Amino acid sequence: MMEDTAYYTKTNPVEKENSIFSKIYDVWHFVAKVVLYAIFVFMIFIGFVLACYVIGVQRNLKAGNYEAPLYSAFVIISPSMEPTINVEDAIIVKKTNVSKIKKGDIITFNSTDERFAGTTITHRVIEVISSTNGKPMLRTKGDNNNVEDATLVENKDLVGKVILRIPKIGYLQYLLSTAYGWIAIVVLPCMGIIIYDFIKIFKRLLFLNRRKRAKESEK
Repeated sequence: MMEDTAYYTKTNPVEKENSIFSKIYDVWHFVAKVVLYAIFVFMIFIGFVLACYVIGVQRNLKAGNYEAPLYSAFVIISPSMEPTINVEDAIIVKKTNVSKIKKGDIITFNSTDERFAGTTITHRVIEVISSTNGKPMLRTKGDNNNVEDATLVENKDLVGKVILRIPKIGYLQYLLSTAYGWIAIVVLPCMGIIIYDFIKIFKRLLFLNRRKRAKESEK
């Protein structure tokens, strides 16, 4: 019995070191899982928006006309709406009739200004104007711009109203589109989790083997 006690006493420092090592791995394992789950949720969300977009486009094409789908997603590349919406932010846009838009709403529309050649723009509505035929038109301006937009937005040009902003998601989209980013964000965490699980299984088997030998020595 004295030999067994000495054996356990001797292995205590090693077990403490293993415990510290295990805690570090547990923390890293948790962080990696959080990152992967966040990416997974992001992929599901983007997939849902993309599915709504494709279904909406297909229905419009079958009906013989093209209109904006119910939901659309865009990544901002211009600082015209800073600091409300920054470059690399993503926005979700819901199709809305121009008659339901109010002053202060942020909308996405296809510009009719000849200088921008039909560019899709996201700006704030600063005034709702009634045209001669009674249909409302929207005057817009970027929060970071000094002047209002040169042309008014009609219903046919309106993509929809901004209902959600996802900060800096464009950076993640850019990283995932590159080989280095995909490896750093997805591949390495996955490999780390797999290696960690293998180490944990190996340590468990080693512990069981030690306990088995200790019981045999007791007998």
